[in-house]
Amino acid sequence: MRTETFSFLPPLTPNEIAKQVQYILKQGWSAGIEYSTDISPENSYWNFWKLPFFGEKEVSRIMEEMQACREANPEAYIRIIGYDNIRQGQVHSFVALEPQA
Repeated sequence: MRTETFSFLPPLTPNEIAKQVQYILKQGWSAGIEYSTDISPENSYWNFWKLPFFGEKEVSRIMEEMQACREANPEAYIRIIGYDNIRQGQVHSFVALEPQA
């Protein structure tokens, strides 16, 4: 199933995910982590993994939290989002991890 941005590519490597997180932070956006087991188009609500990481500047911190989310929810899709406080909304989103087999 195609999900969203980058879904036409092979699964992203940890390094590629880190580069996307770095891009989010470099833009001055706040990163967030969401997860869901239902990615059907009818389900536009994903669960937050903690609160968005307002003010976080370290890519490694967000990557660690993404792995913690994976460990707690191995059956879920996990996506990384970027929030822009100027536009007051989500401006970047991609599925970083798919459910473990």
